[in-house]
Amino acid sequence: MAQSGPDPTQPASAPPILRPGLLAAYAAPALPLAAMYFPVYVFLSEFYADTHGLSLVAIGTVFIFVRIFDAISDPLIGILSDRITTRWGRRRQWLALGTPLVMLSAWMLFVPPDGIDIAHLTLWLFLLTLGWTIILTPYFAWGAEMTGDYAGRSTVATWRETAGLIGTILAAILYALGTNATQGMEYVALLIVAGLPLAVLLCLARVPEPRDFSRIQAGPASLWRVLTGEKLFLRLLAAFFINGAANALPAGLFIFFVSQRLGAPDLGGPLLIVYFGAAVLAAPLWPWLVKRGFSKHRVWSGAMLYACAVFAVALFLREGDILAFTAICALSGAALGADLSLPSAMQADLVDLDTARSGNQRTGAFFALWSLAQKFALAGAGGAALILLGWIGFSASGPNSDGALLGLSLLYALAPIVLKLAAVGLMWRFPMDAAEQRTLRQRIESPAT
Repeated sequence: MAQSGPDPTQPASAPPILRPGLLAAYAAPALPLAAMYFPVYVFLSEFYADTHGLSLVAIGTVFIFVRIFDAISDPLIGILSDRITTRWGRRRQWLALGTPLVMLSAWMLFVPPDGIDIAHLTLWLFLLTLGWTIILTPYFAWGAEMTGDYAGRSTVATWRETAGLIGTILAAILYALGTNATQGMEYVALLIVAGLPLAVLLCLARVPEPRDFSRIQAGPASLWRVLTGEKLFLRLLAAFFINGAANALPAGLFIFFVSQRLGAPDLGGPLLIVYFGAAVLAAPLWPWLVKRGFSKHRVWSGAMLYACAVFAVALFLREGDILAFTAICALSGAALGADLSLPSAMQADLVDLDTARSGNQRTGAFFALWSLAQKFALAGAGGAALILLGWIGFSASGPNSDGALLGLSLLYALAPIVLKLAAVGLMWRFPMDAAEQRTLRQRIESPAT
């Protein structure tokens, strides 16, 4: 039965020290969850188009409609995870609830029976997305609440996203080990089905439920007023969405670019390992810069500008330019950790702003909208790109005309640069810094009077 949260006027135990063991336990579920991102947003389109004969236009349309479904499910789960407190807390039970649904849906989606049609893809992608939401929104909120420290939040997010990157690399390796796409997808599904329950159990056993600093319980209408009236949140959300779309375009088109533009269909997996491996190696740089006094928004902006400079070279690549593209994968991959960890750490700071003003700690609802923006960016941009490729006559299995290949290059390389520059424009002068966030935490943690 739901019960009220702890009384914020009473003393609370100190927040847990962010020791490596605690951070690793919290980050563990991100590994199998990210192993799902990899096949869904990188290989699923080609798998269902090439291996199972579905049209790119139909697949892209399904992705877009799934995101419309998310527009309902994400905010609902976020609000419920804020308002329902059980003896296990506000966040933990949602991870346990969503895990079986994700396991079943991932298996059915990645290991489909013979003779499937678009209805199979639609059903199981919808169910996988629902399970994903049930887990991911409370999970991100949990991480944001683990510490109130400006730099510490970057550390928590970096551990989580680094675990996710490792999961992505493992998925890429497993996929590459398969003798064909069908076997590769089955290997990834086995990783998810075996790894997710173990990781969730470790997290639930080792990571304490954070304190709820809410002084009142406000309804969804109050949240809507805050979101529509808080310009900083909308500004950060817009930048996150735009940059997410910039990352989604090359992610969704990566296999097509490598196989059709570069003429190296067998190198997709190894090149992705280079890209995500570079992100893992560079991941400690971003919280280190924040701990040294650089504002999160400036570090993130610098990483986006660097990625633009590196990625511009991809526009000029032609068939056989494998070494140059390998260098691009390594250099641009180094910036990925900033995209993954810093915006969500900034989002946690803006939750503080809302908590200080409203008296209601609505981390789940805020991260529901955050997750929704991420999913819309990934699937919306990826789905639109697939539809555009279908319209210009691009074929997933080839051969393709010069015009179709040019269209692929423009979508893969030029469009992301334009989008990232727009995101930098929104973030460069973002006003939230360590001093402002420290003041907000003092207001939140002071006993009510």
